[in-house]
Amino acid sequence: MYLICFCHLRWNFVYQRPQHLMSRFSQYNRVFFIEEPFFESTGESFMEIQKAQDNIWVVTPHLPESYTPDKIIFRQRALLSSLYKKHEIKNYIHWFYTPMALNITDHLKPEMIIYDCMDELSNFKFAPAELKQKERELFRNADLVFTGGHSLYEAKKKDHDNIFPFPSSIDKKHFSQARTLTKEPADQVSLSHPIFGFYGVIDERFDVDLLREVATRKPGWNFVIIGPVIKIDPAVLPRRKNIHYLGTRKYEQLPAYLSGWDVAMIPFLLNDSTKYISPTKTPEYLAAGVPVISSSIADVVNPYGVNNLVHIADNASQFIKAAEKELAATNKKDWMARVDLFLNDNSWDQTWGRMLHQINLTLKNKKRLSFTSKKEGAYV
Repeated sequence: MYLICFCHLRWNFVYQRPQHLMSRFSQYNRVFFIEEPFFESTGESFMEIQKAQDNIWVVTPHLPESYTPDKIIFRQRALLSSLYKKHEIKNYIHWFYTPMALNITDHLKPEMIIYDCMDELSNFKFAPAELKQKERELFRNADLVFTGGHSLYEAKKKDHDNIFPFPSSIDKKHFSQARTLTKEPADQVSLSHPIFGFYGVIDERFDVDLLREVATRKPGWNFVIIGPVIKIDPAVLPRRKNIHYLGTRKYEQLPAYLSGWDVAMIPFLLNDSTKYISPTKTPEYLAAGVPVISSSIADVVNPYGVNNLVHIADNASQFIKAAEKELAATNKKDWMARVDLFLNDNSWDQTWGRMLHQINLTLKNKKRLSFTSKKEGAYV
């Protein structure tokens, strides 16, 4: 069986929930990852297909900038139909991260429709005006819905009768490397301690004022910020000698950076765009053995804050107090043992397995094929 994933995030942007899950589905099934289109000043419309890894192909529509909104939808529908015909895509499941993809898929006949609602996208900056309406439509059409956290599940559970919360998980083996690595990256190794670190997308959720004030009040502390800057003007980012913006780094490089951090940060604003998020970086930081200071994001406070696994701070004074307490700690064995016990059953493999169980139950109820059995040969 094929899995066709429609995503608002590009495969090579930041390695996160879609990539983790699609990589696991690809162990047994062919995956086509459909990106949003690139618009170009000249040329004809076409589908670019690239093999991302074994059994996963990333499909990117290329369209002329001159196309009207209706023509954009029409051409994507036509290109998608050609893709299915050319590669004999039959017995397939549609997996949505963006409800906007309904515009280009409602003429197709999948065995099943899954909506993995990883965020409340309508609250994000530059969200399309019609996104809420398209999500309501997707809820009506979907056979199965997952949410990216418990707070989002509570907000959405009334919208579907087959919906389950699946907070983002971790690759413990990958991030636990940070506990034993001794060689730091060249652009970090020369920094004096303590080092406070963040990796992720730097956008409208990032509390630039908090970072500015803490860095100003504590000039002897260094702050390493890793990730792309999007949807905000880079000029608003605070510039201090002790703040180091390193840009985007590969997923494989993150443990090496984490190995040199004294404290990891989740400095997010409390607003509509962060109301329902469940930051994947929380368990990743912890798996790396790095203490965490986070703002009071609901899905961080519960369960991590209430279990005293992370510090919660919403302003500079609270952040500094938590940081000074953490830096003064001399024995972290008890904390680390509690972290490891808490994370014991948290993994992307287990999340994928539980999702697969719900998928096959739903397919069984629809009297359709089982989703996965043995690995199929793949071709493009």
